Amino acid sequence: MDTFDRLLKALAPNLEGLIDEVLAAKIESSRNAGLRRQIALRWLSELLADDERAKLYGLPASCRVREQTKILMPEKLICGEHVWIGENAFIDASGGLEIGDHTTIGVGVYVWTHTSILTNLLGTNIPGGAHVIRRQTRIGSRCYIVGHTVLNPGIAIGDGAVVLPNSCVTSDVEAGVIVAGAPARPIGQVNGDFLTALQAELQAQRGEQI
Repeated sequence: MDTFDRLLKALAPNLEGLIDEVLAAKIESSRNAGLRRQIALRWLSELLADDERAKLYGLPASCRVREQTKILMPEKLICGEHVWIGENAFIDASGGLEIGDHTTIGVGVYVWTHTSILTNLLGTNIPGGAHVIRRQTRIGSRCYIVGHTVLNPGIAIGDGAVVLPNSCVTSDVEAGVIVAGAPARPIGQVNGDFLTALQAELQAQRGEQI
């Protein structure tokens, strides 16, 4: 018995019984078959490197997607070049989502393009989503969106904007604006002085001209 077998027996001494229990809970339907395929694809994608995972989702070759990220309906995502998506991000593209070049979607960021609020208020929270509202959402180029942050459906974030950690973006963010808070509010501007200060800090660390 090798190490893996011993570990497996220690963690699940009744593995066959557990498998039988899981299989007994299966409900055969076309919906569940589709969901199971998506779940299996995400599970197996954990074995891929970040650029390979981006390729699996159909993103450009220069993009990277870290582990445990879920992209809902990637076929409705228009993604630019050199986009980085961090671990445990949830990217909902079901309502239509555009992400520009050189943008970062940080660890644990939630991007929404639909809301099911009406299904709950009307008491129609059943499979099928007849009362789900979908809203086109756009994230510009050169944006820096840090986790854990939530972007609400239908918002637009302008080019070069910065969203600081633990923000909840409920309205549009203009280009080059720094926002923070819940709901997110402007607290600064990405301008020449801001960039110069960051470049000076990096130069001091590296000891060379940037």
